[in-house]
Amino acid sequence: MPLAMPRADVRFQNDFLPPNEAAALFLELTNGIAWRQEAIHLFGRAVPQPRLIAWHGDAGATYRYSGLQLQPEPLTPVLHALRLRLQQATGAAYNSVLLNLYRHGQDSMGWHADDESELGPAPVIASLSLGATRRFRFRPRSGAGFEAAPVSLELPGGSLLLMQGPTQHNWQHALPKTARSVGPRINLTFRRIVA
Repeated sequence: MPLAMPRADVRFQNDFLPPNEAAALFLELTNGIAWRQEAIHLFGRAVPQPRLIAWHGDAGATYRYSGLQLQPEPLTPVLHALRLRLQQATGAAYNSVLLNLYRHGQDSMGWHADDESELGPAPVIASLSLGATRRFRFRPRSGAGFEAAPVSLELPGGSLLLMQGPTQHNWQHALPKTARSVGPRINLTFRRIVA
């Protein structure tokens, strides 16, 4: 289902994975991935990211953001199978995946756009959610040259959010903290490193 967002191409499927499969995949990734907490550079100082991450992909798919340079671990069999499935569902090719583990409601992702040069001029990001439902937010980028209201979306386990075309150039997104008691959530963002 396309979202009504100007100067963007965002599609959302609430039930991409059936509940039993999503739950089993969540457990497998929770226990089978070497999660780590990296420090990013903000305003000249190193700050631990408020979540755990892992970077997997094809050889050479190095990803740089916020002062980090991530060298990919090989795709596990389950990540390889997911990549094939998402490529078939979205019609895009992916060579890497960033995994984020949000342990509780205080783990978060700040406002940003996935617009690094190695993602190419019109990045395609396939974002698969597992585990607890969390609120995802969009807002127009400062200086984008258009007016639009922010957009909020609940992302349950098994849902797929596809961001493509001009989306990253015109919008930012975030996963804010919440005071609600929520369980852990894993988010997998499949992407293609092109340079």
